[in-house]
Amino acid sequence: MLRPKIEIPLNCTAYNPTRKCPSNYPTTYNPEEDHDRPPPPTCPDYFRWIHEDLRPWAHTGISRDVVERAKRTANFRLVIVKGKAYVEKYQKSFQTRDVFTVWGILQLLRRYPGRVPDLDLMFDCVDWPVVLSKAYSGPNATSPPPVFRYCGNDDSLDIVFPDWSFWGWSEINIKPWVHLLKHLKEGNNRTKWVDREPYAYWKGNPAVAATRQDLLKCNVSDKQDWNARVYAQDWGREIKEGYKQSNLASQCIHRYKIYIEGSAWSVSEKYILACDSVTLLVKPRYYDFFTRGLVPKQHYWPIKDDDKCRSIKFAVDWGNSHQKEAQEIGKAASDFIQEKLKMEYVYDYMFHLLNEYAKLLQYKPIIPPKATELCSEAMACRENGLNKKFMSDSMVNSPADSGPCTLPPPYGPSSIYSVLQKKTNSIKEVELWEKKYWENQDMQQ
Repeated sequence: MLRPKIEIPLNCTAYNPTRKCPSNYPTTYNPEEDHDRPPPPTCPDYFRWIHEDLRPWAHTGISRDVVERAKRTANFRLVIVKGKAYVEKYQKSFQTRDVFTVWGILQLLRRYPGRVPDLDLMFDCVDWPVVLSKAYSGPNATSPPPVFRYCGNDDSLDIVFPDWSFWGWSEINIKPWVHLLKHLKEGNNRTKWVDREPYAYWKGNPAVAATRQDLLKCNVSDKQDWNARVYAQDWGREIKEGYKQSNLASQCIHRYKIYIEGSAWSVSEKYILACDSVTLLVKPRYYDFFTRGLVPKQHYWPIKDDDKCRSIKFAVDWGNSHQKEAQEIGKAASDFIQEKLKMEYVYDYMFHLLNEYAKLLQYKPIIPPKATELCSEAMACRENGLNKKFMSDSMVNSPADSGPCTLPPPYGPSSIYSVLQKKTNSIKEVELWEKKYWENQDMQQ
């Protein structure tokens, strides 16, 4: 027989007079003990990158000294002891990145009470990876500091973690993921792919990166049409006017949508991929926790970063003349986002990453003297406006009905090579098609 559901309400009435976190949170909950429940599914394949991100410490483990060395750039230190979270803040992050990241971790503890082990980690909320591989290679190399952040690249060893916007981005009115996913699905259904504008669309802040300013050159003009419709987003005006022009669910009206990085990776990637449109992905330098599971020609169309306009024009012409294949790419991407990036899997990724990380610690985590105990009440009860609304909307109100998905095993050397080689070959094939396309265009002139 299934056990009754445990509710964990937000109790601001009890919290406000004492400023103490409730002591009645459930500390254990193992749905696997209900034998009538089916076993949890295997996690999506991109979870295998957890093993790769932690590989630098697989043989040495992680000492307290190595963690302390990560403090240099960290915004905060998170310690979990006996299922409770303690945070020591070092420096304020940009906007509310740190606030909603910590909020997300607190919701994980509510989702899987008593299941997240004791741990001690440093989190850096800045975009760019800082732990460079070359600084920790060679015979006399020391162990790299384990720094958690939102993205990585091929030259760094930073540990990639889901970004703050899954719980809401209040500064630009982006709702928590669990609600936004539904709105994006509804937005997809409003306009069929064949009835959408047959162009590539991008809207964003070009000021943050030269590569985005370069993209503006691809906009339609009286001299040239590169099949691109590119718009600069003025966030200052949007905030003043109540975000009337920035509703993500109403932006799925073009057959193609461009993803291009900003100063590093951009949180916009998941919103663009969710659109049923073909994602034209300008060659990225960075990855986040799930994008390593995307395959070119299956989930997106690769665009050259050093010849964007011609690359975009070819992609749109190809898609408009291969409509069945183009629709399949757009649908595969939005299915990936809806099914493999649903909020349950975001929490499961966090759960497995923190579990595997905790196994590597060579010491027993203790509560730092300057750390503050945090719980949902300590964060949400003192907030107001959109911060409070988004916390309320993204709060986990009861433990999960089932355990986390089953973590797949690490890649073997040959299998990881095969995955990377398949991606490289797909991109090369598209570049060959593109080259032939432009040779034919030149011959016709």
